[in-house]
Amino acid sequence: MRSTNPVFNTEAFAGARGVSAEAAMTVQGAVNRTAMLLAVLLVASSWVWGRALAGGPVQGLVLLGALGGFITALVTVFQKTWAPVSAPIYAAFEGLALGGVSAMLEARYPGIVMNAVALTFGTLGALLMAYKSGLIQVTHKFRLGIVAATGGIALVYLVSWIMSFFGARLAFLYNSSPLSIGISVVIVIIAALNLVLDFDFIERGAEQRLPKYMEWYAAFGLMVTMVWLYLEILRLLGKTRSRR
Repeated sequence: MRSTNPVFNTEAFAGARGVSAEAAMTVQGAVNRTAMLLAVLLVASSWVWGRALAGGPVQGLVLLGALGGFITALVTVFQKTWAPVSAPIYAAFEGLALGGVSAMLEARYPGIVMNAVALTFGTLGALLMAYKSGLIQVTHKFRLGIVAATGGIALVYLVSWIMSFFGARLAFLYNSSPLSIGISVVIVIIAALNLVLDFDFIERGAEQRLPKYMEWYAAFGLMVTMVWLYLEILRLLGKTRSRR
């Protein structure tokens, strides 16, 4: 049982042991917790959005959200039992970051945020239906392919981040050339397919009767993928808008 999402790897469930049916996580429980985290993220992002519309600075909030979300994510990964508390905090931090980034891009490309949100949730719903219907089968080869592709993307982003300290950048990641847009499309597809592996991982976790707190951890992991997918869609739409 493996996912390319670093939150949902094999070791993530290693410390959690099966419990009674009454005390075990369920798929519905994970769905409910995900809805709660989305609500927290929406409240936080809406607040930053409103602040941006009022003319207030949001760059500091974006930095706070990004750093806070990263630190909270690490804490959650290494202390899974803290997920009922740390996962909502993570969602709040991510809301600050996404709200600020979204507001800045919306000011530059009106309507881009609504399109990105619609595409993100549309992709989520479509892939969930495809997974539940059996249209997409999570096989060993499928997992390996997504693992390799996601690892490659992570490596490229890491190299780009390191290069930024020396005043350099990988142009094909950030410009609006046909190549850059094509790369963004591929990254969006890989991010979306990670959702399928996450659905499978959550379902298997419920079958193994993992402890109830794992519902929060599972929701947190799914949120990580959704945030990544939204940002990649937002980046892709920004590139296509800049070519007009």
